[in-house]
Amino acid sequence: MKKIIIAIVVFSGLFFASSCENELDLNSQTDIETGQYWKSESDAQAGVNSIYAMFYKDGLWARWMYFRLDLTSDEGFSNSPWTELADWTRFNYINYNFWEGNAVTWRDTYKAVFRCNQVLAYVPNIAFQNEDDKKKVLAQAKFFRAMHYYYAAILWENIPLVLEPSTPADLPQQRNVTEVWAQIEKDLNEAYTDLPADWTGDNTGRPDKGAAKAFLAKVYMQQHKWPEAKSALEYLITGPGAKYSLVANYRDNFTDVNENNNESVFEIQFGDQRKGGTGEDPNAAVSSNRGQFFAPRGIGWSDGQARYWLVDAFKQEKNKDGNLDTRLRYTLYYPALESDFGDKTYGRNWEWGNNEAWFRKGSRDYYRNNEDYYSQVNYRLIRYADILLRYAEVLNETGNTAGAYQYVDLVRARVNMNTLAVSHPEIGNDHDKFLERLKTERVLELAGESVRWEDLKRWGDLDTQASVDKISLRDPDFKTFTVGKNHRLPIPQVDVDNNPNLDQHPEY
Repeated sequence: MKKIIIAIVVFSGLFFASSCENELDLNSQTDIETGQYWKSESDAQAGVNSIYAMFYKDGLWARWMYFRLDLTSDEGFSNSPWTELADWTRFNYINYNFWEGNAVTWRDTYKAVFRCNQVLAYVPNIAFQNEDDKKKVLAQAKFFRAMHYYYAAILWENIPLVLEPSTPADLPQQRNVTEVWAQIEKDLNEAYTDLPADWTGDNTGRPDKGAAKAFLAKVYMQQHKWPEAKSALEYLITGPGAKYSLVANYRDNFTDVNENNNESVFEIQFGDQRKGGTGEDPNAAVSSNRGQFFAPRGIGWSDGQARYWLVDAFKQEKNKDGNLDTRLRYTLYYPALESDFGDKTYGRNWEWGNNEAWFRKGSRDYYRNNEDYYSQVNYRLIRYADILLRYAEVLNETGNTAGAYQYVDLVRARVNMNTLAVSHPEIGNDHDKFLERLKTERVLELAGESVRWEDLKRWGDLDTQASVDKISLRDPDFKTFTVGKNHRLPIPQVDVDNNPNLDQHPEY
């Protein structure tokens, strides 16, 4: 899909920069008005491609989404000298309009939704040579609208549900998160119907039926709809969509060497073709900034770090040969990395504190000595290992703990770990013990992959003071977490002030 990346930057610069409700310039003489556009099949294709361009914006997957999902969880934190930035990873929310911590992600989420809504509103009226091609365009827009609302629901919960192209005068109504979940389910089910089972060639990287089912499973699981989640996951594991497998080399999930492989269910396509900013101009970057902000000191900004308890978690259990779990090697940088595995990364020595760690996944130390704003490493938003562990969780929740073991064992086997029954016979068929172990298994496999915050919410670990106190033992930031408040972000206050149909969350 690298060629698609080039096309969407040009198009979004020509049209959608002036179309978004937050960036309207009604006096521009060069803008293409809606009535002049949406005439041809190529207009429709360019319109759906512009949705992909939203991955490369600051508020979403180019940069700040990782602060919200990784650093706010107990896996990470910020020790940035930019105090307000760090405060937004430790629940110290003062200015609800703080751009980098809140407002830009809110803005870019609704920009992405706006682009989806335009496609869904105008493409049905365009004549296509092949009706299936039109269905695929609309299905992609539904998938992405659902995906962006999914993360909005995870972050803010009760939000406006905008389903038509918006105008600057609109005052959208706030909806309860249950209504948001219902709309996401509807969009994903409809997208699944018309998405292909596979994309090939230059279209590799677009969402397919498997991606739709995977996000459906995530949505169902967050609502504890276990039977529905089980059905969605079975499509990918034993059903018609069972085309996935675990790649032999664990690190192949985190470099640009083996992207869109058999383990990838859906990944964001990044490239380094452009060296511009994250705006709407034709030279806008199509890269990830994550490496620059999460790299160790001297390599990048080091605004995001990993909690050291993760290192200890990996070292609690050796593999079949009596060696350390190799996932530690490719998940984290930490002081003993060279002595443990022989890795002298980036070709230099760093001055580390004894209990410091950084996320290694997605870094480019395998071929360069520093990071920058233009990482081309794709971000695997959902991979098959996550699906297997989710299926184990669902089986456990539906009364089949014994049947869940094999799916955890598949993930463990790749890195030469003993079966769960051999290593942890104390679990037996106990639901609660299995879930507690599964929480650790998900950390060992998925740490730093932007799933931990939703996991904590799904498990109810943010709902009681006792569970939060337990988390605070490994992440001191949770000592300032207020139960019943910090499980969701405040809505940007400027939007609340400007929209009488939008209420700030009462706890704020």
